[in-house]
Formats: sequence, C-alpha cells, structure tokens
Amino acid sequence: MYDGVMKLLAVFLAAGASLLAADLSGVKSVYLMPMSGGLDQYLAIRLANGGAFQVVTDPQKADAIFTDRIGANFEQSLQDMYAEKKKSDGKLSADDFTKPNMQPLSRGKGSLFLVDRQSRVVLWSIYATARGTGPDEMNHLAMKIADQLDKARVGKDQKPK
Repeated sequence: MYDGVMKLLAVFLAAGASLLAADLSGVKSVYLMPMSGGLDQYLAIRLANGGAFQVVTDPQKADAIFTDRIGANFEQSLQDMYAEKKKSDGKLSADDFTKPNMQPLSRGKGSLFLVDRQSRVVLWSIYATARGTGPDEMNHLAMKIADQLDKARVGKDQKPK
C-alpha cells in the first residue's frame, strides 16, 4: 500500500509542478524513451506530424525526454545515455556515449512525463490510459496526449498554429 501511495503522490506532485512550470517554449526537440505497448512509436508519429516538436532518435540532440516512468530507473537510464567517457587525449567521439537499452523501463500505468534534459525537471505531465494495447487504442491515446500537450504548449489564450 505504501508503494501505491508514494506513486500517487509522485504523480500529483509532477502534475502540480507541470501546472506551475509549463513553459515549454525552450523545448524544440524531444527524445522518447521506450514505453509499454509501443506508445513511444505512436506518440513519435503524432508529435512529428503535428510539428510541435522535432522528434530525435539521438538523445544527445534532445532538449527534453518523454518517459512513462520517473524515479531511480529513469535517473539511471539518463546517466547511461549521457555518460561521457573521456579518452586519454581528453576528447570525446560519437562512440563514447552509451546508447539506451531499447527495452521498456517498466509497464506504464498511464502516467507520461516530459522531462527537461539538463535540469531534469518535469516540465509537463499527463495521466491517460488506453482501454487496450491494440494499435487503434495506442494511436488514439497518442492523439489524446499530443492534443493535450499542444494545448499546454501554446497556452490557454492562444490558438494552435
């Protein structure tokens, strides 16, 4: 029960923080961590087609990261993705960065977070679930998430471009 209460508290805190700090103007490119049900693939399509963000396949080029899990596993994944290995000459090459493991961090429970790459602050979050894991359900969920994100991105008083 304690774990359930702590997870619920984390979701509420993230949601509250996103309402206070929903300034997404600095986010131009996003990287999507692997998500349960292949949601990352459907969301990538929606985000790329909507033009809100540039979806990148290299986490080094991302301003922010989408994930369906925050906590110790997510922090470890970030450390692995952005770990710098310096050679004896002190220079870095493209091969010096660890690529992420393409397995889902855990089974998503409906929470999705947009995390600033540098500060690791949750910029935006949503709780949305699908009725199933079929392609139509995942596509519908991705559309719902992209729509809500677009509303948060442009603000309540502005209309989407």
